[in-house]
Amino acid sequence: MKVLIVGGGGREHAIAYAVSKSPKVDKIYCAPGNAGIAGIAECVDIQVMDFEEIGKFAKKTAVDLVIVGPDDPLAAGIVDVLKGYGLKVFGPDGKAAILEGSKAFSKDLMKKFNIPTAAYEVFDKADKALAYLEKAKFPIVLKADGLALGKGVLICNTLEEAKAGVQEIMLDKKFGIAGNRMVIEEYMTGREVSVLTFCDGKTIKVMSSAQDHKRAGDGDTGLNTGGMGTFSPSPFYTAKIDEYCRKNIYKPTVEAMAEEGRPFKGVIFFGLMLTDDGPKVLEFNARFGDPEAQVVLPRMKNDIIDVMLACVDGTLGKVKLEFEDNAAVCVMLASNGYPGKYERGFVIQGLDKFEDKDGYYVFHSGTKKTGKGIVTNGGRVLGVTAKGDSLKEARTRAYEAVEWIDFENKYYRHDIGKAIDEA
Repeated sequence: MKVLIVGGGGREHAIAYAVSKSPKVDKIYCAPGNAGIAGIAECVDIQVMDFEEIGKFAKKTAVDLVIVGPDDPLAAGIVDVLKGYGLKVFGPDGKAAILEGSKAFSKDLMKKFNIPTAAYEVFDKADKALAYLEKAKFPIVLKADGLALGKGVLICNTLEEAKAGVQEIMLDKKFGIAGNRMVIEEYMTGREVSVLTFCDGKTIKVMSSAQDHKRAGDGDTGLNTGGMGTFSPSPFYTAKIDEYCRKNIYKPTVEAMAEEGRPFKGVIFFGLMLTDDGPKVLEFNARFGDPEAQVVLPRMKNDIIDVMLACVDGTLGKVKLEFEDNAAVCVMLASNGYPGKYERGFVIQGLDKFEDKDGYYVFHSGTKKTGKGIVTNGGRVLGVTAKGDSLKEARTRAYEAVEWIDFENKYYRHDIGKAIDEA
């Protein structure tokens, strides 16, 4: 069968890698793809928000399945458009993708269906938000309602910081229209855990847990990024916590969406906080996490095509989801200066060292193929992933592999997975 993957980052490279292992697939396209994805798929110069062109291309090439990677096209209704072309698509339609597209919607859903989350209020006027903050308890969290590339969340320790945050989100529109509304919620403490799940509208199957590192600098310092590294599984996500979450969070979320007339088919990413009062939902994403996909998918035993088709067809209940009994760690190699200003266009050396090395992977996030070779073309450049029998072994191997790669202004955190030592 022929598969088209929509997207061009590390998540889509990890998906393409998983798809390439399926004996059912003999042709992979990716729009627009990147220099790494080009090694296993035919990259097509169509941007992710050009829904009609994607639909025409998929129809013309008789694609059997379209897999949508990023959040923006999902929230904007790409699945609805492609279904109009008679295509089979993996991913939530526009009505379901609002789970990530609007934080206010997701918080209201959790309140209505008693799904554990932080206390919150929603504001569409800056003056009302400021008045609320005058009486609030600090620290407190401000969230732009819409999509903001994982960066529209501010943790404010003082009233002054919170006032500046309202200015940034709602008045200066730093995150664009995502800041037309804002959620203010209580600050929760505890371990963060990411859990990816497959859904077919009524059934939910849980993948292996992971833990992301959002801050740019070592010791969780610096600005929020799209993710500087991750590990899987999380040693803090115990069997007892898993049982609680399946009963009180995962299943109720899928049932709530169905009851609201928004059946969810695709991947729900649950961002959890393991508080002293039990696990609570920090956020929902309506797609694979990036870089979480880069540690979860290499450990999945199933043929990903079988699982995705079951989600689309509503037969996920028949699938037994299985993962290897091992661990994986991913370290993001970024351009120095990210998530602020940075230079691009530097030649990347050492990519060939990953060829034929079992248990080592390099997923391209921001790269480009040029006449002088593969060059840096983004803030997050490469995700270097390694598997091991234990998390500590996987971490040692990942940092060993980081040294195989070289490019000017290469930057990375040195403490990805350090929490493993505390487990």
